[in-house]
Amino acid sequence: MQDSTQDTSEKKPRKEKRDSKNPEAQKSGAPQSTVNGTTDVPEKATDQKDEKISGAELKKRHKAEKAAKRAQAKQEQQNPPEEPAKNGKADIVNDRTPSLHATGNISMDNSQQSYDIWSLGCIFNEMLTWVSQGQSADKFLELQREKGSLLQPLQLPVPIPPKGKHQRKVSTTANIQKPLQIRPSQQPAPAPVPEPRKSEVKKVAFLSHLYGAPRRTTIAGAHKDIHPSVLALGLQMSNYVICGSNARCVSTLLVFKKVINAYTTPPGTSLPRHLTLHLSTQIDYLVSCRPLSISMGNAIRWLKLAISTIDPDTAESQAKTELCIAIDNFIRERITVAGQAIASSACSRIQDGDVILTFAKSSIVERTLAEAYKQGKKFRVIVVDSRPLHEGRNLAIALANMGLEVQYALTHTLSHVVRDATKVFLGAHGMMSNGRLYSRIGTAMVAMMAKETDIPVIVLCEGVKFTDRVALDSLSLNEIAPPEELGLPMMKSSNEGSSESKPDPPNLQALNLMYDLTPADFINMVITEYGSIPPSSVPVVHRLSTNT
Repeated sequence: MQDSTQDTSEKKPRKEKRDSKNPEAQKSGAPQSTVNGTTDVPEKATDQKDEKISGAELKKRHKAEKAAKRAQAKQEQQNPPEEPAKNGKADIVNDRTPSLHATGNISMDNSQQSYDIWSLGCIFNEMLTWVSQGQSADKFLELQREKGSLLQPLQLPVPIPPKGKHQRKVSTTANIQKPLQIRPSQQPAPAPVPEPRKSEVKKVAFLSHLYGAPRRTTIAGAHKDIHPSVLALGLQMSNYVICGSNARCVSTLLVFKKVINAYTTPPGTSLPRHLTLHLSTQIDYLVSCRPLSISMGNAIRWLKLAISTIDPDTAESQAKTELCIAIDNFIRERITVAGQAIASSACSRIQDGDVILTFAKSSIVERTLAEAYKQGKKFRVIVVDSRPLHEGRNLAIALANMGLEVQYALTHTLSHVVRDATKVFLGAHGMMSNGRLYSRIGTAMVAMMAKETDIPVIVLCEGVKFTDRVALDSLSLNEIAPPEELGLPMMKSSNEGSSESKPDPPNLQALNLMYDLTPADFINMVITEYGSIPPSSVPVVHRLSTNT
């Protein structure tokens, strides 16, 4: 008996410790069951505070408590508490749902006027449309207040969740929204001034292959490595300040001398390789101002070949000096001395009493006529000219100042003045390998009229103007000048000093070709520095000139 009493006395403290872990169980003495948020407590629990509880009964109570907690958690998952709307949104579900009012406060009364994000977006879009039409934003807000749609400047506070709901603590500054700022009223932007209409480039369909980039008339957008002398030369060629095949070729070579003297080889490269690339940049700029002539193309190919033959071990100063000397020799031998030889040969063809007809202006023809006049020969000159450049006008004035008797006429009188001529001297822009003459437009018409009247046609051309190209007509290879040079009234400004221009007629296409092609049948002789040859011998002379 004493042992049994000792066992029970030892079990009592353990039971009291278990009961202390569950204060509710100590108070109630029975498991709680939760249904619909209410707790049912048995009535006998209050009378059994001092009742002895066995270990098995205590385990049952713990299991019941755990089951009650699981049921309560499951019920909360099925019916979660309502969370406050984010970003100022509050949907009106019942009378206890908070709503955003124009006063900027949150109220539980739905009878007052409220705004949600959709309404605010609609009002904001209407205001943007109003301002884009040139109206004031303040006026829009006044109209909205008069309609009752807007009471005062809107603010969107963070909604306060209803009391009694457990909310997780978050940062106090994470979801704070700044009040919606209304852009201040601005005066309507002035209407844009319409730009003057530029004449559109209307391309002739069957000559579309001849159209390229518009001719450059300014140095805007030029590469940084272009030499200032090259910039000036390009603009002079574009504006016909330097005109003529020989003049353009000589000017290009002289400018390249300045480029070579100012050139410095970058470290890690050699002069033969890098100087060729440097000159290519200069050439590209000249091409953008005006296409290269045949003589310029031959001279540039010769110069690049001369640069490539320089020994890389040669000192830079010595290499540049040799190149400049080579350029001077090329100009002297291929252009200056060649022109003197051609002038002397052609001068022997002029007799006293001859009437020499020429077209436009050619430097070699002018030198020939001046040499014949210095020799005391008595002859007369007829200069036929054409639009738009009127180059023959300068030739007629120069010959008249020498003392020669000169007659100046335009192409529409050619059929009358050609009857008085005894010989026709023509300059050349280039000679094709098939013996055809590529020269200023109108040359073919003059040669054809002379052939019809049995007048000999003599072409004066240096070997540097010969090319290995073959052309059958003047439409496959040509240069198209800007149509404004034709001087049509609708392409000029209506009033001088005014930026406004008349619109071009939609059915008008202005074509301004620079050159034409004269068949070899209309040419009797070609005088070069190598002698007088027929047109069929042009490829032979070209092969000889390139080899030397």
